[in-house]
Amino acid sequence: MACLIAAPTSGSGKTLLSLCLAAAVRQRGASLQPFKVGPDYLDPQLLAAVAGRPCRNLDPILCGEAWLESSYRWHASQADRVLVEGVMGLFDGRGSGPEGSSAAVAALLNLPVVLVVEASRQAGSVAALVRGFRDHGSPPVRLAGVVLNRVGSERHRALLAEALAGIDVPMLGVLPNHPCLQLPSRHLGLLPPQELGDLEQRQPVWADLARRHLDLERFWTLLAPPQPQPQLCDPVLALLGSPPPQPALPMAIASDAAFHFRYPETGELLRGVGLEPVAWSPLADEPLPSGAQAVLLPGGYPELHAERLGECRRSLGELAAAAARGLPIVAECGGLLLLGQSLWDAAGTARPMAGVLPFQARCGELSLGYREARVEIDGMLLRRGEVYAGHEFHRWQIEPLALEGSAAAKPLWNLSGWGAPSRPEGWGRRRLHASWLHLHWAGCPQLVQRLAGLLRTAN
Repeated sequence: MACLIAAPTSGSGKTLLSLCLAAAVRQRGASLQPFKVGPDYLDPQLLAAVAGRPCRNLDPILCGEAWLESSYRWHASQADRVLVEGVMGLFDGRGSGPEGSSAAVAALLNLPVVLVVEASRQAGSVAALVRGFRDHGSPPVRLAGVVLNRVGSERHRALLAEALAGIDVPMLGVLPNHPCLQLPSRHLGLLPPQELGDLEQRQPVWADLARRHLDLERFWTLLAPPQPQPQLCDPVLALLGSPPPQPALPMAIASDAAFHFRYPETGELLRGVGLEPVAWSPLADEPLPSGAQAVLLPGGYPELHAERLGECRRSLGELAAAAARGLPIVAECGGLLLLGQSLWDAAGTARPMAGVLPFQARCGELSLGYREARVEIDGMLLRRGEVYAGHEFHRWQIEPLALEGSAAAKPLWNLSGWGAPSRPEGWGRRRLHASWLHLHWAGCPQLVQRLAGLLRTAN
């Protein structure tokens, strides 16, 4: 059957419930395939760490409905149980409508919804809230039941259960006030698993909380995978076909505490076109991997590591030298910041970066939301006139610099989105693609194919 775990709002406890269920499934000795609706990077890392397999994003705006369905069906068929965590509030999508929302994904995949409600200051009013989300539509929602978060006592639990019984909605359990259900966060979301030093110790506690406070037998049915369909195949293989027979070309990917925002399909798509991802840590001041034919700088938290990055003269110097000799470089969001002249840390001190592009960056207003990107120039990956869907999420902002000997470059594309005026953005050169915008390459596989074609031609 499978179900989608949603909530009225962010911060209600979707991830807490998902982690408790994941830990309980693993404790039973079963395999679990996690999914996350939307363009999130942090919740999926936590779910992947607990589930023991990559969490797959389900984003119809970035990838299209066909990819979303094929990815879900294929990966769900590979595990004993399936968990889908929603995004933000149940009906929150692009703009004020439900496009791309948890409700839209639940309708597309025909999944019932488990609603997580933060109930610490509610009693009978919970019925009005749940009824509203059950009946709001469109798209229509099949509500499988409710889990109540931050329930303070047995009396409080009884009040809430009676209120839900009055509207004929099953209560599937509660999440009590417990220290292990407090997850630290920062300006872009929850801390990643590598920064939770007690993650291993939390998991048996989460499993025990699930056993004592949730209706696990009901959930065992709700987490069952969908019925297998004939002719299922790996969606990357279906998208790209068999990889080319030539020897794989190595491609360096920045991979450390400063750079870890990427989808699992990134590496799979690269391998699918005959490139071999090789981990590289700028934060450890490592040299570029020997023989690397290109560099990928994904998003992450370089601003939190700006002081240390500024001291990594070998890694920054090799990146600058690689750019100067024309080694192809793809950078997005946090990866873009590594290419500037300087990056201001949270304390307000400017730290030197690779100096490839004429800008400095410092903390500013939040940029958040889906963007439509209309390409203005022919670049390494893009062609003028093309239109892409991407996502922006950052607090650091760029301040252009007029450097001696550097001519103003025409921007790569124009970005626009709900409530965000159109603006020029990005750098697109013959061997460089750099932008704030996160793209999901499964939604635009021509980009990785063009990159592979460029590298094959060069070799």
